[in-house]
Amino acid sequence: MAKILIVDDEIGIRELLSEILKDEGHDVVLAGNAVDARTSRLAARPDLVLLDIWMPDTDGVTLLKEWAANGQLTMPVVMMSGHGTIDTAVEAIRFGAVDFLEKPIALQKLLSAVKRGLQRQPTRARSHMTLAAFTRSPILRDLRKRLEQITQKSRLVLLRVGAGSLAELCARSQQTPGTAWVDLGSISQPLELQTLEAARGGLLFVENIALLTRAQQKNLAFAVERLDRCELRLIAACDRSPDTLLADGWDPMLIRRLFEISLVPPSLLELRDEVPEMAQQILSHLVESADVPPRTLSTGALNALRNCTWPGGFFELKSTIRSLALATLDDEISQDEAVRSISQASTTALSLPLDMPLREARETFERLYFEYHLQLEDGNITRLAEKAGLERTHLYRKLKQLGVPLTRRGE
Repeated sequence: MAKILIVDDEIGIRELLSEILKDEGHDVVLAGNAVDARTSRLAARPDLVLLDIWMPDTDGVTLLKEWAANGQLTMPVVMMSGHGTIDTAVEAIRFGAVDFLEKPIALQKLLSAVKRGLQRQPTRARSHMTLAAFTRSPILRDLRKRLEQITQKSRLVLLRVGAGSLAELCARSQQTPGTAWVDLGSISQPLELQTLEAARGGLLFVENIALLTRAQQKNLAFAVERLDRCELRLIAACDRSPDTLLADGWDPMLIRRLFEISLVPPSLLELRDEVPEMAQQILSHLVESADVPPRTLSTGALNALRNCTWPGGFFELKSTIRSLALATLDDEISQDEAVRSISQASTTALSLPLDMPLREARETFERLYFEYHLQLEDGNITRLAEKAGLERTHLYRKLKQLGVPLTRRGE
């Protein structure tokens, strides 16, 4: 028979449902809160989950959204509630629940819901993570809310980023499931209207507009003018100021349009304390998507990941975790393996390409230099100023000009 996970904070209900389902021949696993539910879901890999909505730590709908966001909703979920409303039931179904049971639960209704749920085909794991996966981070929750608030009123949002960008993660969070994703930075040929029409209702993305060629800038301008017509959204990121782009020959009207509504998301350097949770969620998503074998991160490995600046942003963090999970010979990724991987990545990051203009190469080196020493000094501006031989006011101005984020301690 099936393996069923029951999640409910009331022990009496857990035991009653467990007895009923065990009598039907099912293997039952119990969890009294969302923390236990996460652990049990990973360990037991249930065929179906009975999930209570009202729980003291994290409510069931939030947990359901988290599973859906990080690709873990690979089993049918039946929601349960003693204070259910139609709106709550509709929301749960919208985010992936297959049924809704109102307490007290009649025996026949329970068995019918379990039977229907087990007949459903498993949900295919999503291939891309979103901000919704990180429910325990207040900063990332606020970032998601700000993005949603802006995109309700504007089809175009510019993310003003520096090193450690979360640009693609932010953009994926605004993509409606099942709609098109178009990376304008990967298109070199002239953009055609039929391409935008084919992507109707989807999302256009540019990881860094400062890196676009002249032809790609024209594509971007073409797309911006047709967002409403094709019902598209555009999330673009930039690590340069408008004045810098204008000096590089950008169209002033396009720059004005792009910078009309902007948001400054935090960098991974600012999210240092959030990195361990992000790393665990990334690894869970990779395992669920069958990209890597089942692996866990040791406490030492999580600390090593936390202490890195991640100048390559979310993409670099995800790539490092995937590499670690594929290369390790044990079920648990050790601290030594994480430190070795991060040290190699840091060495690579400090090597500069020599085919860029001198001004850009100098800015790139200065940015890497200050990010590196800012990490070594744990965000202490006074020590950084002494090491760099700069007056504090000038240093602040230089860091702002380069787009180097400061930790709360540094500010």
